[in-house]
Amino acid sequence: MKTKNKKWLYWIVGGIIVLAAVWYFFIRAEEVKIQLETVKPEIGEISNSITATGTVQPVDTVAVGTQVSGIIKKTYVDFNSTVKKGQLLATLDPDLLQFQSEQIKANLQNAKSNLSYNEINFNRQSQLYKVGAISKADFDNATNQYNAARAQVSSVNAQLSTANKNLSLTNIYSPIDGTVLNRNVSEGQTVASSFSTPTLFSIAKDLTKMQVRASVDEADIGNVKVGQKATFTVDAFPDEIFKGEVSEVRLHPTVSSNVVNYTTIINADNSGLKLKPGMTANITIYTQVLENVMKVPTAATGFSPDSLIIKKYKVNSPFAHGKKGKGKGKGKKQNTDTSGKNNNAGVWIIGKDSTISRKKIKTGMDNDTEIQVISGLNTTDNIITGYKVLSKKSSGNASKSPFMPQRRGGGNNKNSGGGGGQR
Repeated sequence: MKTKNKKWLYWIVGGIIVLAAVWYFFIRAEEVKIQLETVKPEIGEISNSITATGTVQPVDTVAVGTQVSGIIKKTYVDFNSTVKKGQLLATLDPDLLQFQSEQIKANLQNAKSNLSYNEINFNRQSQLYKVGAISKADFDNATNQYNAARAQVSSVNAQLSTANKNLSLTNIYSPIDGTVLNRNVSEGQTVASSFSTPTLFSIAKDLTKMQVRASVDEADIGNVKVGQKATFTVDAFPDEIFKGEVSEVRLHPTVSSNVVNYTTIINADNSGLKLKPGMTANITIYTQVLENVMKVPTAATGFSPDSLIIKKYKVNSPFAHGKKGKGKGKGKKQNTDTSGKNNNAGVWIIGKDSTISRKKIKTGMDNDTEIQVISGLNTTDNIITGYKVLSKKSSGNASKSPFMPQRRGGGNNKNSGGGGGQR
């Protein structure tokens, strides 16, 4: 009888242990742990900026053409050749123009000979007219022939000058010091300048100085001014940031797909010759820059303690609320804007005794990531930007299926504080 009672006792104790284990591991509510995210105010630079795209171009590019038609006889430079002002680039076949010059020279000799004859005849007719040997009509005819002969000589002289000038234009010289970007002709090619001047070479003046032609949207162009700093990157060097300065904002608009853009010129140094003409640039123009100012993350002004914070910490502020589910660190952003005017806002700080209190601050520039603090904070203040909810079940590096439903607010390092991210 005693053995049966002992067995029942063992079964009862075992059942109690099992029920206690089930309750402890599966039923009891898990203690929620939270971790506050804090930062301290920093002294540094804060800026507003706009972004745009554009192309890298030389500061000055000259298209070298020809004023006469002919066949390219010889080229002396090629792509990427460095040239000096006055250097011979190419020559056209001068034979045809040379023949024209020789023909005009012969015409000039004939005109001079005719002038000499008419001058002698004019002098003779003048003497005869004085003594009354000829009529006034004969004298006027001799005078007219003499004047026409003189005009003919002047006309042929002008034709010869034109022919000689055209002959000299068969030699193509560089108008500037620079680098040949493009060569559009080859030896033996015929060029015709009857209707428009053909471009033979494109020469960049100085590749150590480049400019970026940025297309700025009409919504942003109002903040862009000459002298503002700019940075840009190119695909060839994605990890390198190039610096420049706005030198010109052109008033002529360009419209593409109903989008109005304005060309903005940014000068940049290219001493290392890394930038090449035609590269696509991703540009950031800093429209407003403040240096040596106190700043905090914008998320700090949007944080507000909710019921979880109030349960775990002592909140020393009449503005705190304890409604469940209200906020979780996502409080509505205070009265701030990006105009740079002074505004009132509030942030929450945690003291050494883990007491949370609210401080009113006066803010200035806001670039949606950082906000300027004009007054109300010290660099030693620990400002709360949000919090993380931690739990034992979700701690560790155990992988989870992305298709499994997750507890709201659970998960290791899950940023349920909300206030720690950017807007």
